[in-house]
Amino acid sequence: MARLLVIEASPRGESSVSRQLSASFVEQWLNMHTDEAVTRRDLVTQPLPYLSADWLTAYFTPPPVQTEAMKAQLALSDQLVEELLAADHLLISTPVYNYNIPANLKSWVDHIVRKGLTLGFDGKGLVKGKKATVVIASGGVYSEGSPIAERDIASQYLKLILEVLGFEDIQIIAGGGAKAVDLGEMSMSAFIESHQSALAARAAV
Repeated sequence: MARLLVIEASPRGESSVSRQLSASFVEQWLNMHTDEAVTRRDLVTQPLPYLSADWLTAYFTPPPVQTEAMKAQLALSDQLVEELLAADHLLISTPVYNYNIPANLKSWVDHIVRKGLTLGFDGKGLVKGKKATVVIASGGVYSEGSPIAERDIASQYLKLILEVLGFEDIQIIAGGGAKAVDLGEMSMSAFIESHQSALAARAAV
């Protein structure tokens, strides 16, 4: 049974364009799979702590000599890594804030980039044979040919991290120009529909 891990970062609930894009993807994905195969990690309702000095001390201590307190520091990170490794397809849904990803999504990245688990000690990724789809909603349009294309930091960063971890099958679905929805120049449904074919095609792979 194929398994989908959904990571949501937007705090805007039903008003979030990125959440509506990911909801459309999941709906398409569920046409071919069961609901039991979806694991959802909402970084707003399930906020993650930022890495601390105690966490880093535990991380840099070899497992055989970690204390119980150190293991407790890493327990949530271990769970997040397990979720990632158990999935066949990773869906990251995020808005763009000041050209980059929200802090909550960066915190998730920090928790799942783990030497010996998702990243080899030689620097090579250990997350193999999985697909990753990233749906991004941004006020600006950063697609190729845009005069501000070089500001597309969010998608470049996420693609880089996923490649470092070992993902090879990565697709970015960019919802640029999402401010049209907030400004009332375009309905949410029309905006999502304009990306429907890309979402459906990716959900079918």
